[in-house]
Amino acid sequence: MGDPKSQHGAQEMKGWLFKWTNYLKGYQRRWFVLSNGLLSYYRAEPTGGPKISSRRKRRAGRASENPAEMSHTCRGTISLHGALIHTVDACTFVVSNGGTQTFHIKASTEVERQQWVTALELAKAKAIQAMESEEEEEEYQDNDNQNVETASVIKDLTRRLDDLQACNDLMLKQGSALQRALTDLEMLEPPSPELAAKFKIVSERATLFRIAANAMINTGSDYLQLAQQQEPKWKKLLQHERDQKVRIEKMVEQLARQHSHLEEAAQHAIPSATHAGGHRPSHPAVTTSPSEDEEDNAEFYDAQESDTFTLTIPATSNSISARDRNDSQGSDDGSSSEGDQTPLPVSDSTGADSFLIVTDSTAAQTSSRVTNTDDLDTAAWRSNNGSSSTGMTTKRKRRTRVPEKPNYPLNLWSIMKNCIGKDLSKIPMPVNFSEPLSMLQRLTEDYEYADILDRAAECSDSYEQMAFVAAFTVSSYATTAARTGKPFNPLLGETYECDRTDDLGWRAISEQVSHHPPMLAQHCEGKKWRCWQEFTMASKFRGKYLQVIPLGTAHLEFNSGQQHYTWRKVTTTVHNIIVGKLWVDQSGDMDIVNHKEGIKCHLKYIPYSYFSRDSQRKVKGVVMNSNKEVKWVVQGTWDSKIEIAPVISTSGTPDNPVYKTGPYILAWKRRLPPEDCEKYYSFTELACQLNEPEEGVAPTDSRLRPDQRLMEDGRWDEANAEKLRLEEKQRAVRRAREHDAERAAAQGLPYEAYEPLWFKKKQDPYTDSRCFVYNSEYWDHKSRGDWLRCPNIF
Repeated sequence: MGDPKSQHGAQEMKGWLFKWTNYLKGYQRRWFVLSNGLLSYYRAEPTGGPKISSRRKRRAGRASENPAEMSHTCRGTISLHGALIHTVDACTFVVSNGGTQTFHIKASTEVERQQWVTALELAKAKAIQAMESEEEEEEYQDNDNQNVETASVIKDLTRRLDDLQACNDLMLKQGSALQRALTDLEMLEPPSPELAAKFKIVSERATLFRIAANAMINTGSDYLQLAQQQEPKWKKLLQHERDQKVRIEKMVEQLARQHSHLEEAAQHAIPSATHAGGHRPSHPAVTTSPSEDEEDNAEFYDAQESDTFTLTIPATSNSISARDRNDSQGSDDGSSSEGDQTPLPVSDSTGADSFLIVTDSTAAQTSSRVTNTDDLDTAAWRSNNGSSSTGMTTKRKRRTRVPEKPNYPLNLWSIMKNCIGKDLSKIPMPVNFSEPLSMLQRLTEDYEYADILDRAAECSDSYEQMAFVAAFTVSSYATTAARTGKPFNPLLGETYECDRTDDLGWRAISEQVSHHPPMLAQHCEGKKWRCWQEFTMASKFRGKYLQVIPLGTAHLEFNSGQQHYTWRKVTTTVHNIIVGKLWVDQSGDMDIVNHKEGIKCHLKYIPYSYFSRDSQRKVKGVVMNSNKEVKWVVQGTWDSKIEIAPVISTSGTPDNPVYKTGPYILAWKRRLPPEDCEKYYSFTELACQLNEPEEGVAPTDSRLRPDQRLMEDGRWDEANAEKLRLEEKQRAVRRAREHDAERAAAQGLPYEAYEPLWFKKKQDPYTDSRCFVYNSEYWDHKSRGDWLRCPNIF
């Protein structure tokens, strides 16, 4: 294998490496290209020119200039901004974007591996530094008349800055060499036969350093001259932007006041009798439960018939692994939006869209299932909590509420106006917008209704089990209806344990495993199942609403039968960020896959619509076998209940089949929180117990986080000050790690990147990607009280 070729500095390289494909083929020889902050690979060295599609341009921005990515033979690309670069051994390293793409790469020698890792780290640092300027340049491209000159100046300044950086690196290198030569000369004891040779080396080093210094001076002078020429233009442009910003702020504030007045007028205009009659208010009532009449209705409503529903199955619902695999078979893993999905025929007939129309059968009385199970969930909860238990196990007495939320005034617009367009995880927010729980604790609430999994474990029918698993995935969104507070972003290395084996029958451990990008890993185990997931997200604040798009994959495995399920969460949207009452909506498609038997469940979360006659927050879904034959249907709302039913007969045409179902089974029903929960962040009883202090937990546990504890106690000013201290401490640790990595790269030495304590990276055979899985060590360390490995993060 030839040496890697470097072009235009250390940030651009190309050469042959070995890439892991799958367990059958192992490592295969691939041509890798590092350019413009992108790492791409091919099966052969490309010879054609670049092909740049407009779609890729929009997706990658300036990075789309990379010819490697645009060539038609490109098999995969990772943007190094936010990527994880990890050295495995002497010749192997891993490059991952945190979820959808992972390259497991092996070099032929340790030197070659170090060359690539150094180049990748430098390219990553350059991509992070250029992120802000790239986003601004993308905005400039929309106005051809005004911004062509501005973009040209920015490009020229950026090029000259790159030249300055290159000169600086060269000066540091030559300066280090000169210093070593001087040190060697000082160590000689005169007279010495090596004195003349040493003097010659010092002279050569000094000449090289002088050349580098002159280049640095000339380049700096050029940059200074260009900056001075452009200074008047930049001042004028800056003042113009400031004037526009002031005008826009005044306009938005005026619109916000008008919107608020209109909302109040609309609410007063709606008579109270209208709400009793079932009509919706002007925005979703996030704390109001459905009426009993609505809960007794077990049918979907459609424009055709009141007892049917129509569902289009998208073509991309084959499996999660198809979305996550690393193109080992030659497909490009470019991400696509959910809105681009096309309908999938249920049968193998023509390309026409096929719809599933499901009718509730009132004549099917042969089923042995009991359908009046509305109180089953509540009874199971009370039994689990020991209200009627006579067992010998002593259950811990836990609190049922937290201190009430103080009423501190805050100018929301003064903070939000500077956050538009930014990633949620990078916005420094005061605790006034938060709830006293970390994201680790918030994700643990997914298991509030874990008794559904206990019921699923008892199912002998795989399709019925899949329907219960679908109900469990929906139940995790029940608490989001009224919870609009932002969880605390965990610090790197922060953990959270939740041991509820004494009452709820499960225990979970979570850890923040990465900071850039933010990612946490979680493992939960019950008596007959275990569930684990990697959670990271993409988020944007757009002023009026905030969108959170989860990127990680969740896994579920039952002890009996070794049934393995995977799925991904849907998009969460928080509305009325600036004005009005905050409310949350869930939307998108979810595909749950049983990898052992090829069974799939396609769920559709229907977004809220002001103009729909149907009930809101609805979820519809079907369970299909490997031949796409519908076996069970799933229906309900994500904030109330889910019912499931088997398909007993089929009618209609192949393109538009109609499925008659048996009696519906109540798979899940939400337990309503206390009536006064709005006083304490709309917490459920389980949420109140998550941050309750416990003895014996790890020193990195979220319960011990001081700013979060101060917020729960109502001392928000102190909490904000403590939050700033913790964030600055974390930044200092990160800067120290980056400095160590740069120093190791400059010396050509390997650098051990940060490794989580309780989770480790493994190849996932179901998604064909590397993910964090539990290393089975936490509970053993807790039993021994051994926390010596835990870092001091608080």
